[in-house]
Order: sequence, then C-alpha cells, then structure tokens
Amino acid sequence: MQEAQQQKPVIFSGIQPTGVPHLGNYIGAWRNWKLLEDDYRCLYCLVDLHSLTIRQDPAELRRSTMQAYALLLAVGLDPTKSLLFVQSHVPAHAELAWILSCYTYMGELSRMVQFKEKSAKHDENINAGLFTYPVLQAADILLYQAALVPVGADQKQHLELTRDVAERFNKVYGDVFVIPEHRIPKVGARIMSLSDPTSKMSKSDPEETYISLLDRPDVIRRKIKRAVTDSEGEIRYDEENKPGVSNLLSILAVLTGRSIEACVDSLAGQGYGALKEATAEAVITTLSPVQAQFDALIQDKERLMQLMDEGAQGAARLAARTLAKVYKKIGLLPRG
Repeated sequence: MQEAQQQKPVIFSGIQPTGVPHLGNYIGAWRNWKLLEDDYRCLYCLVDLHSLTIRQDPAELRRSTMQAYALLLAVGLDPTKSLLFVQSHVPAHAELAWILSCYTYMGELSRMVQFKEKSAKHDENINAGLFTYPVLQAADILLYQAALVPVGADQKQHLELTRDVAERFNKVYGDVFVIPEHRIPKVGARIMSLSDPTSKMSKSDPEETYISLLDRPDVIRRKIKRAVTDSEGEIRYDEENKPGVSNLLSILAVLTGRSIEACVDSLAGQGYGALKEATAEAVITTLSPVQAQFDALIQDKERLMQLMDEGAQGAARLAARTLAKVYKKIGLLPRG
C-alpha cells in the first residue's frame, strides 16, 4: 500500500489558515482535493508562515489553524491517503526558502502582481516577507518534488516563478527538482464576491461579501438574498454583462452537478428571487454535513493535534530527502 502510494505522482497544495475558509475555497480547491486522493500522492498544507506577512493576533492564529485543520477533515480528506500538515511544523520549508532566495532575482519578485496588490492594500506594512513570499511558496512545492499543483488562475504567476527557479537550479546542479505543472480546475474555479461579482470571493473582504464554510442556513440565505445582480430581471449566463447572475448560476451548477444551461432552463420565467433561493438551498445542502462533521471534530483537540503531528512527521521525512540532496549539491557539509 505504502509502496504503491510512493509511486504515484505528487500533488501539493496549500491554503492560509487565517479566517474561516469560504465557499470559493471549497468549490475551487478543497472539493477537488478529495477527488485526487486515489490517483496522486497528495500533500495538503496549512501555510501559516505565509500568513505572517500581515500582523496576526497570536491566539486567533492558533485558533484559526486548528479550525482550518478540522475543516480539511470535515470536507472528507482522508489522513491515511493524504498528508495533511501545518507548514511551520516542518522547518525544512523555511530552510529551503533561504537557499532558493539566493537563486531568485529581485526583478522577478518585483513583477509579482500579488505583491503590488497587497502592498497597496497594506501600505503601512510593506515588509520583506511580503516581497519574498513567492520564494517560500516555491520551497513549499519543490520540497516535495510535486509534479502537479492545483492553483487558481491568480496564482499561476507564482507557479511560473517556481518553475523558473527550479529550472535555474537544475541547470547548475543537475536534476534536483521536479518541474511542477499547474492544474487549474475548469468548472467553478473562480467564485466571485457577492457584493462585487467582478472580484474573486475573498475571506479578507467584509464578511457579507463571502459565504464562510461555517455559515449556518439563516446566514447563507441572508447573504445570498443580498447578493448583487442587475436590473434586467432575466436569468441567463453572461459573465461580461451579468456577472452577479452568472456567479450565482456557477455556484448553483457546480453544487448540484447540473450544467449551467440546465439550471437556467429550470428557472425559466422566474425572477432573481427564485435563483437566489435555489442557490441558497444548494449551498446549505452542501455545507450542512460538513458543518456537522466539523462540530464533532473541533471538540476533540487532542485527536486533532495527534493527526497534525502524524502529518508533519510524514511530510518531514519527504522534505528531508530533498533538503539533503540540495545541501550536498551546493556544498554544505552534512551533519555528523
């Protein structure tokens, strides 16, 4: 069993543990992660070190990390099939990030769109970690020789940098790193804000703009009822001219397993109220079992910590192999 798992291609993905993950995280990432467990050697990481580019309340960061880990299990990820771990529990991430920073150019980092956007949003704290964030992200991926990385379109630039750095390192030292490919889901990859359907749903935005995975039915109905649509009153999919309606149709389609055309047909002759009600019911039906499982898991902190530790140990063993190879190639003495 373990040997068969080792022969599978490695897939790596990470998510920051700050705040409660939202519906966009579930549709664009977490739901798909579960579907990959049988075909890949999956590593799913809570990247808590990345969250430090913004000042965090220590107690809240610890709470949200525990909560996010419980949610990973609640959505159905199997710790016997996937490695689920916390980034800071595996020091090799930070160690490889330093080495890779010596093979990454300032010009490359200054072109990162996310750095420019976050600098504008947090202009009082434009720190070096925010600038070198993509190097740590590259270390996350390359440390485990990941062949595939499920990313949203907004992260594709960071993955391209990871590939460039890996190829540069390999050109000097031989085939040290696997060059990762990106894997962008075709359906439901981008779920948009409820108040601004031209922007991606984000947990860093005001709470009414996104649906948290822990929002209860009355909250979900209220948020979707207030979702921005338009004044036309016609239910049709048109991202450019009807982004709000199109966003609700996307959510409804992906959660019910129907095509967007079938969803439109089922609502023919009805108004936006019917679309919002159908979408809310689909979200509630999807999230209710996840929330029930989460409620049970979060009560057993000792069990969660044990699973975290087991995941970190498994990840650390894999990471140590790559790090030892890198150290040897660049001339660092091994420990006695």
